[in-house]
Amino acid sequence: MNTLRYYLAAICAFTLWGTFSLVLKPLHSFASSDILFYRVFSCAIIMTVVSVLFKRKMLKDNLNYFKSIPKKNKKDLIILNVGSSILLTANWFSFIYVMNHVSVRATSVAYLVCPIITTILAYFLLKDKLTRLQWLSVFLSFLGCLLLSYAKMIDMFYSSLIGFTYAAYLVSQNKNKQFDKFLVLNFHILLSALILLPFFPFYSGSLITDLKFYFYIEIIAVMYTIVPLLLNLYALSGISSSKVGMILNINPIIAFVLAGVVYHEPLGSLQIFSYALIFLAVIVFNGKEIFRLKSKKA
Repeated sequence: MNTLRYYLAAICAFTLWGTFSLVLKPLHSFASSDILFYRVFSCAIIMTVVSVLFKRKMLKDNLNYFKSIPKKNKKDLIILNVGSSILLTANWFSFIYVMNHVSVRATSVAYLVCPIITTILAYFLLKDKLTRLQWLSVFLSFLGCLLLSYAKMIDMFYSSLIGFTYAAYLVSQNKNKQFDKFLVLNFHILLSALILLPFFPFYSGSLITDLKFYFYIEIIAVMYTIVPLLLNLYALSGISSSKVGMILNINPIIAFVLAGVVYHEPLGSLQIFSYALIFLAVIVFNGKEIFRLKSKKA
């Protein structure tokens, strides 16, 4: 099977997420809860409208398939997808909070920790097979994360929380391959919106009238939520969770560069070395596939 398109989908998704701070930082004066509420509600409305207008046949086919499977499988799928929605909600809130109230770098470390957690979860839960070279790359990533968190262990706590929630979400999606990716994501986001709805009257601020807020929220909803998550689910349909997880390192490397170049967060030689080590780990982990694609082109 030609896996190039799945790799490209993962690379595009995580490259987009790497630039997330460019649209999230302008909203730093707004509460993290408000950003989360409006982001999720906006995504839910957009995706549901698209599903109802353009994906009715696919929705009907997916529902028929769901009805045809054994009762135990139905129960497992419901638990899986409800859990996925909770994980997504937790990941989004923790990411927004840490980005705007801790540091950009703490969020970038989160998505360096995430591939390690994803790879380990995929190995034990999905029985993904890893070569010795790939285990070496996991060790290199782990070493890079330890070096980055050496001075600020509290950042590592936040990073691990964000990383675990998304790693668990990634691994769980291997069980949803038989369903339409757009509809699966629509279900997750719609359920996430329903989970958040009871909290909205109590934890949202006063009505926001600043048009800048809604402008950035819509960009976040479409370009930083729907598009990359769909690309992510597509990538998972063709390559393993551990490979997608390791490609995720592109996200924090871009965020790291932006933290120094755009937001002028201080960059030490240890941090630069750590990120270089993690980038090397990505190359090592996917080295076999990279060379295979090169030999095909030749």
